[in-house]
Amino acid sequence: MTAATQPPRSYDVIGFGDEVPGVLALVSAAREYRRRTGKALRTLLMFKGNSQEGVGGHLVRGGLAYLDRSTIPADIRQAYQLPTFGEPAAIYQEFLQRSGVTQIGLDPRKADAALRAMLSEVGADIISRVQIQSVLKDGAALTGIHLANGNIFLGKQFIDSSVNAELAQAAGVPKFQGFGTFGLPDSELPVTLAFESQGLSLQRLKEVELSYLKRFTNPYDTEAQRYIAIAAGADPALINQIRRSLADEQGRLRTMYVGQDHADVRSQALSVTYHAFRGKKMFLPESGVLLDHANIAILPGGRLSWNALMFYVSGAQSEALARGAAKPTPAMLEEMSFVTKWLKSFGATVVKPASELYIRHAGNIQGAVEPLSGAQMLFGGVPAASAIGTFGYYLDVRGGITGLGNKATAKGMSSISFHHPPLFNIGIRHALLRAVPNLAVVSPASGFDGYACSAGRIVEFNTAVGHGLGIAAAIALTSNRTLASITNGEVRQVLATTGKLPRIYGQSYALEATRLQDFESLMMIA
Repeated sequence: MTAATQPPRSYDVIGFGDEVPGVLALVSAAREYRRRTGKALRTLLMFKGNSQEGVGGHLVRGGLAYLDRSTIPADIRQAYQLPTFGEPAAIYQEFLQRSGVTQIGLDPRKADAALRAMLSEVGADIISRVQIQSVLKDGAALTGIHLANGNIFLGKQFIDSSVNAELAQAAGVPKFQGFGTFGLPDSELPVTLAFESQGLSLQRLKEVELSYLKRFTNPYDTEAQRYIAIAAGADPALINQIRRSLADEQGRLRTMYVGQDHADVRSQALSVTYHAFRGKKMFLPESGVLLDHANIAILPGGRLSWNALMFYVSGAQSEALARGAAKPTPAMLEEMSFVTKWLKSFGATVVKPASELYIRHAGNIQGAVEPLSGAQMLFGGVPAASAIGTFGYYLDVRGGITGLGNKATAKGMSSISFHHPPLFNIGIRHALLRAVPNLAVVSPASGFDGYACSAGRIVEFNTAVGHGLGIAAAIALTSNRTLASITNGEVRQVLATTGKLPRIYGQSYALEATRLQDFESLMMIA
């Protein structure tokens, strides 16, 4: 035994990855175990990132301060008397409150403090900067993790919240690369390097945007029209698309919308100025980079957090970035230096990139107990009688899926568009594994098929699943069962008993769901 190694340490539940759904799954498990037994659960959180840069994955170290929230149609909200974002999982609501979130803007510093406090309250141990060397198994069951530094950690139940299901892969679980569920393993969603700016007020940013909107919509402003042409790479179709983005059907300029703690940039005016400054076409697959419509979180101390700078990656590159602890590449940091110059030209004094990337998706596990497709989401999700929550989100694949349109055309299918975002009931079975029955994957890499990963990558949804998985882990431990054997109904019963079951209001959009079912089935064929 080397000086760095220790005797194996044993835990009841080990979490690999510190994405918020995984952290809160551990907290949920410990709380439910104590409720059942009066005893503390031995829990360990291990992850690849550096805990000194914060605990909380891409929301904290990745700086993704603008939260994607549940989307619920106005008529459903009215019928059920729901608030704007419906009823999230109780543990997510607690996390938002403890992090001081008003609506959408999450201060990563406060989120780090809230998560650390919740972990501390249940006595969880934390180790960071880990690398898996191998895993230990007893038959199908996972029994431990052997780290590259020689240390071994033994466990009874395991929860993997890494974006690429890295622990599951190490345990022998097969995984689709990229959009392998569509037969497109080389295609992947872009990654984002979020950043914060200071010294540039939202009011000043609005003034800059309005000035450019007026100029870009003035056909006699030759310099402004030249900017558009440069940003479009002189592509007539893209020039027209940019011009259409600047105003609505009534001719009103699409100025940014400003909420209580966030702002939505609705036009491409700011994007045009950046891409003209860079001399790079506003087409992600071609240029490899796109400063997209920004989602901006308004944070304390005059900080603005931007979700806007996207980089094109293949399926293999996304997996490699995830295995590299989500660190941005030198080329990404070089692009960020140009963003810094651009923002400082408008008055920003400080521009700071996040220490890690926001990796939207990095493939999906195979062999989930009950895989979940986009069509199933549109059909309303799991049956209401066994559901543990409800979530709504557009089937939005930001940046697009390269090759999907061409493949659909080749198979005689037109593009699929949806009038309704899915509003579906949540269960845990798509996160459970047949091959390793005491391991769950709660992340964008869960058992999603086809379009399901679009809604399936959202933290609010995955946290509801994680809440359920934590309860399932406690049930499994106290009844000597595997995670994979726990049903949605058993978890629901605990939520109901403890007063934590939210209202259930999933909707079936059968016509669109059937169309999507046909599309997804056809696309999965090579």
